[in-house]
This record gives sequence, C-alpha cells and structure tokens, in this order.
Amino acid sequence: MISMERLVFFLVCATTACALLSSTASAKVVEHTFHVGNLTVTKMCQKQVITAVNGSLPGPTIRVNEGDTLIVHVLNKSPYNLTLHWHGIFQLFSGWADGPAYVTQCPILPGNSYTYNFNITGQEGTLWWHAHTSYLRATVYGALIIRPRAGRKYPFTKPAKEFPIMLGEWWNANVYDVEEEALNFGGAPNISDAYTINGRLGDQFPCSANQTHKIEVEKGKTYLLRIVNAALNNQFFFSIANHNMTVVAIDASYTNPYVTDVVVTGPGQTTDVLLKANQPIGDYYMAAHPYISAAGIQFVTNATVGIVQYKTSRSRNSSSTPVMPTLPAFNDTPTAHKFFSNLTGLTTAPFWVPVPRKIDEKMFITFGLGVSPCGANRNCSNSPFGTNLRFSASMNNHSFELPSKTSMLEAHFNNASAGVYTEDFPNNPPLVFDYTNSNLSFGLAFTEKSTKVKRLKFNSTVEMIFQNTALIGIENHPIHLHGYNFHVLAQGFGNYNATVDEKKFNFNNPQERNTIGVPAGGWAVVRFRANNAGVWFMHCHLDVHMPWGLGMAFVVENGPTAATSLRPPPSDLPKC
Repeated sequence: MISMERLVFFLVCATTACALLSSTASAKVVEHTFHVGNLTVTKMCQKQVITAVNGSLPGPTIRVNEGDTLIVHVLNKSPYNLTLHWHGIFQLFSGWADGPAYVTQCPILPGNSYTYNFNITGQEGTLWWHAHTSYLRATVYGALIIRPRAGRKYPFTKPAKEFPIMLGEWWNANVYDVEEEALNFGGAPNISDAYTINGRLGDQFPCSANQTHKIEVEKGKTYLLRIVNAALNNQFFFSIANHNMTVVAIDASYTNPYVTDVVVTGPGQTTDVLLKANQPIGDYYMAAHPYISAAGIQFVTNATVGIVQYKTSRSRNSSSTPVMPTLPAFNDTPTAHKFFSNLTGLTTAPFWVPVPRKIDEKMFITFGLGVSPCGANRNCSNSPFGTNLRFSASMNNHSFELPSKTSMLEAHFNNASAGVYTEDFPNNPPLVFDYTNSNLSFGLAFTEKSTKVKRLKFNSTVEMIFQNTALIGIENHPIHLHGYNFHVLAQGFGNYNATVDEKKFNFNNPQERNTIGVPAGGWAVVRFRANNAGVWFMHCHLDVHMPWGLGMAFVVENGPTAATSLRPPPSDLPKC
C-alpha cells in the first residue's frame, strides 16, 4: 500500500511534470522575413521615398507567445546600413540579437542579410521593433506583441479584440538626409512636418482626409489598445473623445489598473489600456499631439487623429463629424507628471520581481545638452554657438561616441576592448553644481567625447539616480536601458536630495519600465539587477539627442555557469 506522503509526493511530481511538458509543448518557433527597401508613398500632397519593411508603414506586427523563439530574416535592400532592435526584449544571454549598431553588432550592409534568432522568456505585453541606425527609425518600425503562453490568462478581463496604436512622426524629406544635415552643420535637425497613427496622418493635415486610421467597436464590449510611441523626438498626449481608459501595462509590465482620460507616452514607451465602448453609438476621434517640455522649440500644433467607430454608426452618422477630445496644453507638465508618477506595478502578475534592497553599485548620473568642438569634416555653419562649436549631449559630462571598427560586444567577448572602449565611466559627475539652475555658466556645458562603459559583476544590484541639468535647456528625457527592466522608485522636480527624496521611495509596488521619462528639470531613481551577461546600451530615446552623445553602456560579466553566460556569436554576424 502506498503511504499518504508518497501519494502526495507522486501527485506533486506528476503535476509538475505535466506543467513542464505543457509549457514546453506550448512554445513554438515564429518566423518572419523582412525585406527592407525603398517605398514611394504620397502624404501631405507630395510623393516621398521612404525606407520601409515589406512595403508598409508601420512594418509587420509580430505576434508571439511568451516562451516562443522568434526568427527574423532581414534582407537589406535599402541604400543604407541597417540594424534592427527588439525594443524591450531582454535577450537573455543572446545579446548578439539586441541590434544597436556598433554596440552588439555591426550594421547589415546594403545588399546583405542577417537572421535574428532569440527566445522570448519572462515577458508579456506590448513591445516593438525598430531600426537602430540614424533616423531610419522614423519609418522602419512595427509592433511586437507578446501574449501569455497556453494555459495562462491576462490579469484582467479578456478583451473582445486588440488594436495596436502606433504613434509616429512624418517628414516631407528623406529622414537620413535630415539627420546628416544636422550633424554636418552643427545645429538642431529640422522638426517633423506631421504626426501619425499607424502610419496615417489623419484628417487634420493637408491632403489627408482619406488617411485616417479607424477601429470598429461594438457598444458594451471592452477592447485592448496597445499604444506605442514610435516617434523619434516627440512625447505625446493621447485621448479618446468622451471615453476613459484603464492602464493595465507599460513597457510589457503589468500595472495596477489606473483610470485616466489621457495617456502620456515618450519615445520608446508602450502603454496598454482597456477601452470600454460605453458611449452613445457614433464616431469619436482618438487624437495625439505633442507634450513639449522644453521652452522655445518649434513644433507642429496639429493633432494626428484616428476614429473609434461604433458599429452601425456608419449608416446612421455617415456625414457627421466625429467628436474631438480636449487634449492637455502642449506644455502641461503637471498632467504628464501626474500620469507617470501614479502608475504602480502589479505584484500578483506572473513575472513580477520584488525590488532589490541591497545595493552593490550606486550611480548618480547627470545628463542633458551641452557643446563640443565642431570636429573634422564638419563645418558647423548652422551652429548657434559659432563655427567652432556644435550641439552635444552627455552623461556625467561624457558624450558617448560609438566605435566604427567593431562592435563593443564582439570586443568584450574576444577580450579585445583596447581601442574600442574604456571601462571608466564614472559613478558621479566630475563637478557638483546647481543642476537645474537655468542661469549657469556656459563653461559648464562643454563635454568630453569618449566611449566609456561601466563594468558590472553578474547579479549585482545597481541603483541609478538620473538628474536632469539645465545647461542648455530643460526637457523631459526618455532614458532607455537595453536588456533589462528597472523599478522606478521615485521621481520629482529640482535637484535630487537624498535626505528628503529617499523617504518617497516605493519599495512595495513600483512600476517596472525599460524607458523612463525623467521629468523636465527633475530626477528619477531606478534599480535593476545585472543578471543578463553582455554589453547593454543606455541612451536617450530622443533621436535628436542620441547622435549627440546622450548615452553610455554597461558591460555585464558572465555568470558562474555556462547557462548564465553569453553564448558565442552567430556564424553569420555582420562584420564592420
């Protein structure tokens, strides 16, 4: 006779085995082929050649389940060097597939191809993919949706349907030339001419009456909108006329439900909201316009719009104008801060990670705009600082320069970092000053060009205090960390004061993100555990600032076992 203890043990083992078998069986290989090339489109009354994937803007939406392996064959038929980044994917021990040019790989040259191959583990929600070379991200992007694996449900009521909503920007110009002109002449790049929802401008822009994205809903049902800010340089306020939204996830991390009439999102960030179709049958505009946190900059004031269309409304109200939402003022920083600071993490979510309490590395990182010498082959004729200086940007007064002969990850893997990067990125700025004082000496704005990284021991805990500076201007900066999520412990305005601000830390249910909008003229504190070996880029996701040097990188050492160490590079990894 089997004892009760043995029976219980047998049942537990059997249940565990079945769960593992089911988990393994549910995982699959999802395969795509991306043809990147020229596409001629007509927008704002003129034809424009853009770089696009598979002849569409946005590019293909990738849909996977947690646990799946994703394989994407990229054929570069464009005239430009290219890489793709899978924004927010952890790339656990597969850092070769992360994608930033000269950080984890060399670019895919025109006429060449490369296959990205990686597993998606421990993540659910909305992420996205985009080019990580120059301004090509303006048109080379798409959604990456990770649904729960078989047998696991959303931590909210299953929606009737899901809609990706990708917010973007549009230039009536070749975006590659827009960036090159700015870099060559030392000034700021030309601003975008319009904004888009899923590649369409909406009927508030010239010649765009038939370019309005529409989604159809049925009264009484609930829908999931997967909102992605794919813009290069603009943060957005997003609203739907007469409707509230309930935020349930950000950056593929579940949140406690947060009801709001406006979503604020910075470049690189994603926000999942539930929309209840509970209004009278009709047509309602969804609309987005910029949140402008910096003073004195130019921007287009038109909103991009789409339409939420209730079923049967087309026949009843075919000639009526949709209801327009009231969006916040362009410079409404209090509304933006309220939204960002009120989000909290869902601790009962399947992949929730408690906040690390022991800190191994504490970094105080000041960042913002500055100036540096014009440099060789640049004439800086459009620079506001004169012909010898140009715009620059930095972290702890180091303006990051990418290598050009090899990738940083390859140099690290081969123990050949000499001449590629140095491991002396400082934990603190070289000078303590009144960081948010807008009347600072211009001499403080000079930055040092370098390629510095911070080496981290595997599994060490890092706390970073991001501090905005007002050296050239004050602005909300979206800071993105590759390879990791981090807990946002607190955020606020002015100079960070440990004595006062540490009392505000949320250790219970802080939001988890991969991209944090550090408040304009303020600070944010984040923590993460360095348990993913490789080289990981951290940078501002405003493309106007990234080429100017607002970034750095972490080199995370291998773990103690083969299973926790970076794998060798793929045989077809592009060469510089």
